[in-house]
Amino acid sequence: MSMPVRPDTAPTVVDIRKLWTVFKNADGEEQVVHRDLDLHIDRGEVLSLVGGSGTGKTVLLRQILGLEKPTRGAVEVLGQPPGELSATGAANVGMLFQHGALFSAFSVLENIAFPLRELKLLPNDLILHAALVKLQMVGLEPRHANMSPADLSGGMIKRVALARALIMDPPLLLLDEPTAGLDPEASDSFCNLLRGLHRELGLTVVMVTHDLDTLFDLSTRIAVLADHKVIVSGAAREVIAYPHPFIHEYFLGGRGQRALEALHEKPVETAPRPAGAGR
Repeated sequence: MSMPVRPDTAPTVVDIRKLWTVFKNADGEEQVVHRDLDLHIDRGEVLSLVGGSGTGKTVLLRQILGLEKPTRGAVEVLGQPPGELSATGAANVGMLFQHGALFSAFSVLENIAFPLRELKLLPNDLILHAALVKLQMVGLEPRHANMSPADLSGGMIKRVALARALIMDPPLLLLDEPTAGLDPEASDSFCNLLRGLHRELGLTVVMVTHDLDTLFDLSTRIAVLADHKVIVSGAAREVIAYPHPFIHEYFLGGRGQRALEALHEKPVETAPRPAGAGR
């Protein structure tokens, strides 16, 4: 079952206000992806972003991480614009990319250790020890440390990438399609791992996923991107009740109904909370 939503009084970890994202296509025409988008994410939440193709879900993750800048509007992470985080402040955000993004020339342990090594602040033995701790934290064993990424299964790649994202103990973790490409058993196992780490480490998590089982299993809140903004956010039952064509197709189609039945969801009766302030 989904984890309980944290109180609204919890400190805001991510604050996005009046955000616009505009790209130019090959013909030089402007394409608006986000328009006046508002979203606020509180400490301890597992917030999932869903939306159709081209709604800018991964773009929003990259803006939270500081890899991209919005056209206008404000993004703050722990009270700071992502681009102004110092080298040590960057440890406030960990990122798990969709396909792992491991370095093929590095061993498992060297992949995990890479962010710490880049800081050039710690001795090598301490860095390797920290990487080994994170390796075991994600359910792998010391014997896996010297393996090459090419020798790993899809589930193991996800775990190594997660260990690397957590190596500097960030309070905020971003996940881009964390269970994509995994079979049902590996997906369930990875969700169990994420749930346990969220609880044990007190993480705030922002996740993009198309997998409805993962969405319902992990989310404390769901934010739906459509019409260039967050049209509604709330618990699954609230969101599903919101009258919008995308929501009806996405959540109330065959796949959505099966996922809801698996979690013993009752029929939706309550009206949702409009996106408004994004809470």
